[in-house]
Amino acid sequence: MFGLLPFIMAVAPALLLLRYYYRQDKQRPEPKGLVFKIFLLGILSTVPAILLELFLDSFRRFLSPSTVLYALFKAFVVAALCEEGIKLLVVRRFAYRNAAFDEVMDGVVYMVVASLGFACMENILYVMGGGVGGAVVRAFTAVPLHALASGTMGYFVGEARFASSRGEERALTLRGLFWAVLIHGLYDFLLFTIPSLGPLPTLGLIPLMVGSFLALRAKIRAALAEDKRSGRSGPGGLEQTGNADETLP
Repeated sequence: MFGLLPFIMAVAPALLLLRYYYRQDKQRPEPKGLVFKIFLLGILSTVPAILLELFLDSFRRFLSPSTVLYALFKAFVVAALCEEGIKLLVVRRFAYRNAAFDEVMDGVVYMVVASLGFACMENILYVMGGGVGGAVVRAFTAVPLHALASGTMGYFVGEARFASSRGEERALTLRGLFWAVLIHGLYDFLLFTIPSLGPLPTLGLIPLMVGSFLALRAKIRAALAEDKRSGRSGPGGLEQTGNADETLP
């Protein structure tokens, strides 16, 4: 039975991380209404992600499940590229051209929010399947992994929003997607290789998580500094209360 306690265990990690990363943008926090919308869309994005993953996973018949090549395909293509790509589409479609998206840091915020909506729903489905104990482990691994991978991509999405040309914008977006897929894919790969290589590769999860956290923290500092230098942050910018639905060209 899916009771209140398992539900709290499934949802709490995502909400706590959402609060942490939302508070990183102290100068000009994003409109709560838009943040909630992106979080909800992140939850809903699990549906097309599941359908796409099922389609891509059908190609596994060409690979032996016990091989490293299969683990690479499943980790980097079926899971990482699919999930990070869909989260990117959510932000690009529903936040990227919004008037409230007026800082590089906003790219980090909205990508983290979308990723945590996705991770929240993923955790709920996991707990509903009977993995209550695993929810505790996921609270310190899979859920923050989503935020770290997508948040890193968010820095480049924020940079892309203020790029000087379409070519630069596209290049920055693809660069961000690359880093998100690399981080997410490495995490899954270390887990998916257990059938072929045993549990030893999972020792790499700790340095991967710590390194990704430190890298994202550095990106956040860089984004805040850049926004301050450019005059986008601080007093005098767009008010973040009444313009949440205004879009820019």
